Amino acid sequence: MAKYAHPELLVETQWVADNLKDPKIRLVEVDVDTAAYGEGHIPGAVGWNWKTDLEETIERDIAHQGSVDKLLSRSGIGNDTTVILYGDNNNWFATYGLWLLKYYGHGDTRIMNGGRAKWIAEGRPMTKEVPSYPATSYKAKAPDKAIRVVRDQVIAAVGKAGLALVDVRSPKEFSGEILAPENLPQEGAQRGGHIPGAANIPWSQAVKEDGTFKSLEELQQLYQGKGITPEKEIIAYCRIGERSSHTWFVLKYLLGYPKVVNYDGSWTEYGSLVHVPIER
Repeated sequence: MAKYAHPELLVETQWVADNLKDPKIRLVEVDVDTAAYGEGHIPGAVGWNWKTDLEETIERDIAHQGSVDKLLSRSGIGNDTTVILYGDNNNWFATYGLWLLKYYGHGDTRIMNGGRAKWIAEGRPMTKEVPSYPATSYKAKAPDKAIRVVRDQVIAAVGKAGLALVDVRSPKEFSGEILAPENLPQEGAQRGGHIPGAANIPWSQAVKEDGTFKSLEELQQLYQGKGITPEKEIIAYCRIGERSSHTWFVLKYLLGYPKVVNYDGSWTEYGSLVHVPIER
């Protein structure tokens, strides 16, 4: 079985267990269910709330550079710390956290394959104790705009030769039947549907039943079979940008696609814009 393009971006649960006390490593849990961390987490892991830590609370935007500086400083993370992210829902928001850290130039950032569910399924230790680490003076780098795309760029990209859009939401969201995952509040965009020309490849198809990523060969077949090929510019989107960060991670680091970006505004933004084309 061929190896991923960048296998160094993934660690297995056993590797995490073997390195729990390494002071150069910081475990970070980021969950869709923001209460999950308090119910139990990997010993030594800090918890980030995606609503208040990874996004601005007033302006709709990802966390600004100064906010990231404060978050990592209070988490005891220095610029040379290895950050291992994991979470629930097969690492939805763990990959979102990794995307954000890569956007601000953090070097060694990885995902624990299988996330929280795999760690628990293997009977590994959990704790409710919240760790405390000495604060650092973290300084994020200037944003890497090559991995993020914003509204006007997406509008300009519709119908462009050599570019492919991948909508990673469920088929019902893609068709416009619903506006959000069925287990979440039906809110967000003013209209249902998808960006014209987008291929629908739900993010969940990239993982196995235990939450770990499928093999390189399986992933190649999944995406290339829908026209998402490595020579194209690829824009991934979902509803609010977290599921698409999961697909961004797969395409960029597991398959090694050179030109893939995450549209974090996603359908919540695009589906509410006036005078832009949509499809159903």
